[in-house]
Amino acid sequence: MYKFFFQLVFQRMDPEKAHYLAFRWIRLAARVPVLRTFVAAALAPRYKELRTEALGLRMHGPFGLAAGFDKNAVAIDGMTMLGFDHIEIGTVTAQPQPGNPRKRLFRLVADRALINRMGFNNEGSEAVAARLAARNPVFRATVGVNIGKTKAVPEKETVADYVTSTERLAAHADYLVVNVSSPNTPGLRNLQAAESLRPLLTAVREAADRTVTDRRVPLLVKIAPDLADEDVDAVADLALELGLDGIIATNTTIARETLGLKSSPELYQETGGLSGAPVKARSLEVLRRLYARVGDDLVLVGVGGIEDAEDAWQRILAGATLVQGYSAFVYEGPFYARAIHKGLAARLANSPYTTLAEAVGADVKKAAA
Repeated sequence: MYKFFFQLVFQRMDPEKAHYLAFRWIRLAARVPVLRTFVAAALAPRYKELRTEALGLRMHGPFGLAAGFDKNAVAIDGMTMLGFDHIEIGTVTAQPQPGNPRKRLFRLVADRALINRMGFNNEGSEAVAARLAARNPVFRATVGVNIGKTKAVPEKETVADYVTSTERLAAHADYLVVNVSSPNTPGLRNLQAAESLRPLLTAVREAADRTVTDRRVPLLVKIAPDLADEDVDAVADLALELGLDGIIATNTTIARETLGLKSSPELYQETGGLSGAPVKARSLEVLRRLYARVGDDLVLVGVGGIEDAEDAWQRILAGATLVQGYSAFVYEGPFYARAIHKGLAARLANSPYTTLAEAVGADVKKAAA
């Protein structure tokens, strides 16, 4: 039914307008007590065997909503109601910014993909921190906060810009993510180089520890699928050196010609980051490489092209403790998370592993042996 509705309504709308319309419906449903209880019962059934511990946190399962969908932390209850085990808000910048001019979001339906050049449009870390502080949660949710660079801030002030957001948001975050991999902020991806990333991550870690003294706020870094293998290794080594808690692999890609896209060149050559099914292979490859490098010393989060339970299961076998989705949610609709959970539970039951934790990295370990 959703696919029919998507073709009849959403596919004929501007993608950004469709996003905000669906977003509004989700938020409204979460505000109605009886309705949200009914929706959560239907879409967010709990499987005891999928319970996951990661980053010092306990979650109902491993499957979360990737950053980019709820930029301003306005629909945490709504997305939890739809079955996501953790919600990563943002990307949030120190200063509010409108993002890039529209049109800036494109659907590649034939490829089950999206291209976005949103440009970190958000209300700024001060407003988002205030909203998180005032939040009266309906559902228990794990909330990650993804922070990025304000576009107008000069390069020499980049570290201070991230520190400002950290100081405002760390107290409200179950975990923090430093985003240095979006292709839509000029120069941002240059921060993935070890010589630039080291002082940035060090400063953010110190700011989080200085701001939140009663617990350790887990810190992760999100990287691009377009990094060369040696650069992936360098980020992994740096994360271990600095005592980071994890790595998110991966963000969107700027690659086009090598992906075998079915959509018209006029569409797929739009500037921006491409997400969805075409990113699947490279994201999985990066994840395997990271796990071979860091093993169980870091929490790896697999994201990029996760369309169904089989994709999520493959990420777990490749080393991901947590997995995230976003683009496929646009195409699969409200039963997306439910289907992932049901499929994961079935795959675990038919596997030689007693728990999901036992399955993490199993394929990489076999290959190494």
